[in-house]
Amino acid sequence: MRCRSFNRVAVGFGFCLLNTLTATQDAFTEDLPSWLRSGEYLAEDTYVADATVRRGNHLIDDFTESDSILRFVFTPRIKLGVLRLGAEWERFTFDFPSGAQLPDTLQSASLVVGLDTQFSDSILLRVEAQPGFYGTGNLNFEDFNMPFIIGGTYIYSPNVQFVLGVGVDVERKYPVIPGAGVRWKFARQWVLNAVLPKPRLEFEAAKNLTLYAGANIKETGFRVGSHFGDRQGHPRLNHALLTYSEVRTGLGADWKISSILTLTAEAGYEPYRTFDFYRADVRYREDGSAPYGMISLHGAF
Repeated sequence: MRCRSFNRVAVGFGFCLLNTLTATQDAFTEDLPSWLRSGEYLAEDTYVADATVRRGNHLIDDFTESDSILRFVFTPRIKLGVLRLGAEWERFTFDFPSGAQLPDTLQSASLVVGLDTQFSDSILLRVEAQPGFYGTGNLNFEDFNMPFIIGGTYIYSPNVQFVLGVGVDVERKYPVIPGAGVRWKFARQWVLNAVLPKPRLEFEAAKNLTLYAGANIKETGFRVGSHFGDRQGHPRLNHALLTYSEVRTGLGADWKISSILTLTAEAGYEPYRTFDFYRADVRYREDGSAPYGMISLHGAF
């Protein structure tokens, strides 16, 4: 209960902060150096209900999940392109029953360090790393990791862009995951934004309102505590690496409240989830889909 309360307070604080920045945008940017007057932000919370996972005959059911994200990145322009300098915090909280062989909290706190650059009029490149701590409730230096992505965009035309990239996380079960996609505006109000990890089909219902159907694919490596396995009666899980994966599919709406603030609401089902202690050969899989709801505030200035 304490973790969940902290979760809600942190996200609520993030929402209030973003609203304050929106209301005082001019004053905020005037007080910053010129190279820090552009950036992007995200405050998001997702609630998943009535979930179940299974390992063989062992079933953990009727638990809920809360996934909260706070992200702020400055995007100053330099000769090489656009720097990406900021920080991100994400916390998964699960209300597992006592004795469950899974951690009730997965948490990361990281920096964001990257660069967007342009090779030609048609080719763009992004390199971004997130050095930080990826663990459970209490983060420490043993949880340090530095996942990164390298991706490129080829602008075929104003309506068609192709994307190719790779994500690397040495502590994940599959350290290297390639990806490809396309963004295609095939009609005046329709866009196929088939780019991982959030592919979606968008419909511009109004100037400031976009409806969509899509998915969100997550896969992150975490390290559990040094005595986690002892508490569960399985010492081989002490300090073990855990790859957490989930896929959400749903319908949503983006409401652009102002030039720097967009409110997004989404609801759907989560058909896939795994907790994989891959080196210890302990894996729990989703046993049936679970409903979820998500709300976020995000934008750029």
